[in-house]
Amino acid sequence: MVKNLIVLISCGLLVACSSGDWRTASREPAGIAPHPNTETEAVIEVYAADAFGWRGWFAVHTWIAVKPKNAKEYTVHEVVGWRVNRGQPALYSYQTVTPDRYWYGAKPEKVLSLQGEQAAALIPKINEAVTRYPWANEYEAVPGPNSNTFPAWIGLQVPELGLELPFSAIGSGYADNDQ
Repeated sequence: MVKNLIVLISCGLLVACSSGDWRTASREPAGIAPHPNTETEAVIEVYAADAFGWRGWFAVHTWIAVKPKNAKEYTVHEVVGWRVNRGQPALYSYQTVTPDRYWYGAKPEKVLSLQGEQAAALIPKINEAVTRYPWANEYEAVPGPNSNTFPAWIGLQVPELGLELPFSAIGSGYADNDQ
């Protein structure tokens, strides 16, 4: 009986898993970030979206976006595991006007949003902390360091952010293992 139940649950999980292809999954903007053409003040946003495929039932992927006052683009900072498999650093920073893109089919949610003078004061501290991230070239899904370790570590370095990641940010606790 128990064995049949386990098999049934396992089959249900496999059927319910995303069978989508990451290459065709949506990366469209969610429309929840202030657009840099209309928002001239400094902005800090932290996003979380369900991880790709079955992992999204349990975990999220998180990232940080910063836009200094009068900037026409955000700088997005995130850790992406498959970059390590390609011989690249896990920590990746890039410029974009749409920091709120879907994470391979999953709509992001704001975890934190700061604007104005407070954001302007904290952006240099965030940018400096990014350069010191101790696991920039490492990625391990569990226990970390992973995509959630990075924003958690930034939050520890810049406590004025008041960053609280969701419970499903698996790996965020690894940030306490600062080297």
